Amino acid sequence: MTQRASLILRLRNRIAQMRRRRRFAGAVEHLHGEGFHVPQGEVLAIVLVRDGAYYLDAFFDYYRALGIRHFAFIDNGSTDDTIARLCQRDDCVVDRAVLPLAQYEDLMRAYPAQTYGQDRWCLYVDMDEQFDFEGRETIGSQGLTRYLQAQGHTALMAQMLEMFPRAPLADVQDLSFAEALETFAYYDISTVESFAYHSDRIGFHALLRDNVLSSDAMQFKFGGVRGKVFGEACCLTKHPLVFNGPQVVPAPHPHLSQHVTVSDFSAVIRHYKFAGNVAARDAASAGSGDLAHGEDRARLEVLSRTEDLTLYSADAQAWAGIAPLAEAGFLVVSQNYAAFLAGQMA
Repeated sequence: MTQRASLILRLRNRIAQMRRRRRFAGAVEHLHGEGFHVPQGEVLAIVLVRDGAYYLDAFFDYYRALGIRHFAFIDNGSTDDTIARLCQRDDCVVDRAVLPLAQYEDLMRAYPAQTYGQDRWCLYVDMDEQFDFEGRETIGSQGLTRYLQAQGHTALMAQMLEMFPRAPLADVQDLSFAEALETFAYYDISTVESFAYHSDRIGFHALLRDNVLSSDAMQFKFGGVRGKVFGEACCLTKHPLVFNGPQVVPAPHPHLSQHVTVSDFSAVIRHYKFAGNVAARDAASAGSGDLAHGEDRARLEVLSRTEDLTLYSADAQAWAGIAPLAEAGFLVVSQNYAAFLAGQMA
């Protein structure tokens, strides 16, 4: 490519980005939470949601118990009673942007952080996720951020652990989310692929270039049981907890933030993707055509041709806490963090 052609391409991309941001700014509606403020030292949970009513009660039970007191929801076009229920709560701010997710997800995820979470710890979670870490029940979210801040770390990595039941998925699709949390007690990490954090084999490695590691043991992981059963090349690694300081770029990609110092241990995100009627959700998502990766359509094809589909196999393990995941190399542990926990419990 000639220098002139490269310049023209960069100019066109810049104009396209300006138009995209202008369209997003015009589409955002503030629905609830006038005067919403996150006090210094508190964690802001940021949630991108569409039709999340199924998850709401159990979601709030878990994250309130974790110590989260402030929630910023950005809705992407819910048609159930998600918005009505959120607007009854005084711990939430709710905005809405009804735009194609594939083209605007980065702006949707960044908006709450930049609007309500400047110079605050921001925890990115989805409705079907439970963020967990060693010492959760003892120190909660505020103890966790105290450790990270004392170490000069501005992001905590986590690995997503797909949870599933022993029974076929069709047999448990009518369970409430609270019931599914009890029944989906198994995981399978037998086919996970791992790559060095800055490996150029990671498709979005350029976005990670300016992130600093506190431990060389940190890896990006891909695949897992969804790759095994559905052929999905899904990324399992996220940076869910981020301090949104002056240099940080929050969530330019669903799995990372930029210009962060990554902590020396990793957390886990229990993912309940298959709770409820996953076939109906995937059909609705595939029909909308607004997701670029096509994973919903791939899952739907497998689900539709296998009535008794189960994710359970001889490789499945029952959830038994953080320690077995660390022993298996799925999570990274830190002597510094272990010493911090010991001090908190002394």
